[in-house]
Amino acid sequence: MSQTCRRVIVSRRGGPDVLGLHEEPLPLPRAGEARVKVLAAGVAFADVLMREGLYPGVRVPFTPGYDVAGIVDTESPTWKPGQHVVALTKVGGYAEYLCVPEESLVAAPPGLDPAETVSLVLNYLTAYQMIHRMARLTAGERVLIHGAGGGVGTALLELGKLAGLEMYGTASRGKHALVESLGGVAIDYKASDFVARIRELTGDGVDAVFDAVGGKQWRRSYATLRGGGRLIGYGFSAATTGGRRDLRKAALAFLQMPRFTPLAMMDVNKQAAGYNVDRLKTQRPEWYRTDLSALVALLATRRLRPVIAARLPLVEARRAHEMIGAAEASGKIVLVNAPT
Repeated sequence: MSQTCRRVIVSRRGGPDVLGLHEEPLPLPRAGEARVKVLAAGVAFADVLMREGLYPGVRVPFTPGYDVAGIVDTESPTWKPGQHVVALTKVGGYAEYLCVPEESLVAAPPGLDPAETVSLVLNYLTAYQMIHRMARLTAGERVLIHGAGGGVGTALLELGKLAGLEMYGTASRGKHALVESLGGVAIDYKASDFVARIRELTGDGVDAVFDAVGGKQWRRSYATLRGGGRLIGYGFSAATTGGRRDLRKAALAFLQMPRFTPLAMMDVNKQAAGYNVDRLKTQRPEWYRTDLSALVALLATRRLRPVIAARLPLVEARRAHEMIGAAEASGKIVLVNAPT
């Protein structure tokens, strides 16, 4: 085995050009960790926010990469070399090797496509927990999914279909066929008012909205809810333009963000909640392991078929970020390392 490995490092805040590929000594696991040979690392909008300095708790220099799929290559009390695993890492995934806390690893059967498997960790876990843990939806209920053609959006559609939900999704015109193929009713958010369109399609609104845009859109999303409905906010892309930090836009989005108070929510019988996948993993580690294991089982039996937008080598991390920033991707962008 080579005693060096490559990883991508963000050395300063900025655009995709701040992503640099470096060769370093092979990392050594500390007590409680296992080293993983990374076969696939997911690329997420959260990585872009970190790169731009808009993600709390992440400082430069750092290696992006919220989720990985790979093979354990060191002995540990819990894991054996050769075991296939997935993990939510928050940072560090854009690398050939990564040391991961043992409790963050979840077993995956050999033979699965690493690009599909890594899609489960951030995108599908987020979608699954928002549907089942946060909104607690049941068959027949209606949902509105913003960004329905993206990584989390397509995961919400696929899992929502399995749960028997009635689904509506905002997306650009070029992604409508994908949204509809996954069981959603596509809404062109550029050409129509999604609030009016939801009222037209449903009569009295939806039971849940999943919104990663934030700002004033949370107010409009809240307006699509019927009595007993719940808004789940899980991102704040309103603070960016084309994947770049936009301080003026961020300040305006913050000022326009609605303030949900118990008294106001009581008056309309609606709820608003936030979701952070990494924070919930810390707060409810048993949910993390149970839910991710359930998703791996669904993939292994082909009840899930993640939409992969692109498979790029590690050296093309900049290109991956450009695609995310331009909203070019339909589904998940994955960085892949060749198996040895």
